[in-house]
Amino acid sequence: MKTNKWLSLALLMLVFFTSCSSEDETPSSYVPQGDFDSGVLVLNEGNFGDINATMSFISFDLSRTQNDIFLGVNPGTILGNTAQSIGFNGNLAYIVVNVSNKIEIVNRYTMVKVGDITAGLDSPRYIAFANGRGYVTNWGSGAGAGTIKVINLGSNTITSTIAVNDFPNKIIEHAGKLYVAHNDLGTNGQFISVLDATTNSVIETIEVGDMPDTMKIEGDHLWVACNGKFDYNNTANNTVGSIVEINLISNSIIQSLFPASASARIIHMDLYGDHIFYTVGNDIYKFPLTGTALPTSPSFTADVVEIYGFAVKNNKIYVGDAKGFLVNGQVSIFSSGEQFDPNPIGTLLKTVEVGLGPNGFYFNQ
Repeated sequence: MKTNKWLSLALLMLVFFTSCSSEDETPSSYVPQGDFDSGVLVLNEGNFGDINATMSFISFDLSRTQNDIFLGVNPGTILGNTAQSIGFNGNLAYIVVNVSNKIEIVNRYTMVKVGDITAGLDSPRYIAFANGRGYVTNWGSGAGAGTIKVINLGSNTITSTIAVNDFPNKIIEHAGKLYVAHNDLGTNGQFISVLDATTNSVIETIEVGDMPDTMKIEGDHLWVACNGKFDYNNTANNTVGSIVEINLISNSIIQSLFPASASARIIHMDLYGDHIFYTVGNDIYKFPLTGTALPTSPSFTADVVEIYGFAVKNNKIYVGDAKGFLVNGQVSIFSSGEQFDPNPIGTLLKTVEVGLGPNGFYFNQ
């Protein structure tokens, strides 16, 4: 009888710990779909003006790093000049190469090239998907030239163009609508355009803070990191960054949150679990989604030259350091300090060398 009690208790504990395991962990029965499954794709944009963009891979358990994976799988095929971003659609990855005016399309798990888009783009930036179509933001040649190019995903051709405000940059889809942040990375930008993906038309604009950039969605809430203005020629024109919360039912602003320092620019942001993580300089901050004020002190400071790429996933904070684009970049991986993480936030777990200018992390599983 006593043995049965202990057996029942052991089984109960097993069920409890299994149910409480992190949602980001890979199930032991999971069968990888390719060499680059169960890991992070790192996009290395390369030097502006040079044809030296690359991609790297870091496994989730940090045991394997592989550089130049696009060229390695597709010999003789160069990624191009200034790789800007990657968008996932099913098993495919769409790699947007800004200066080369093209999109390379690969199987996201194997890196095998399956197609490309090389006509009709005009300084493409980011891509999202809705209603079976692709939507790519394009800066064009300057003020007044901003557009969204609509892609037929079957033929990989551009079928129409949507005129929008200047400098459409990052784009995200929610419930059949597309949200586009307008930002020239300097001093021009205060709006988010809302597009109806059924009619391919702009139905609304939302005024937010200066230089809206990263957008993340949790439920019916859109969180926007606004960088703040940065004038290379006159710093007196610089403005403070902010984080804006928007109700996606009404497209109305719930709250705008500002750092304690009036000179703080919020450059990167990610949402993980029930927290927002964001950066000011090399300082990394964390605050709850239910919060009403930004923290006055950072959780930790990353020991890097500059945070150029940033993401939070799998109880880890990924920081890309371009190192001034003079040498290969570096990825530093820190503990996030979230639930089921035995390490305090900011604990350095690993540092790996990648390509030039690591600007983004894309989690592949």
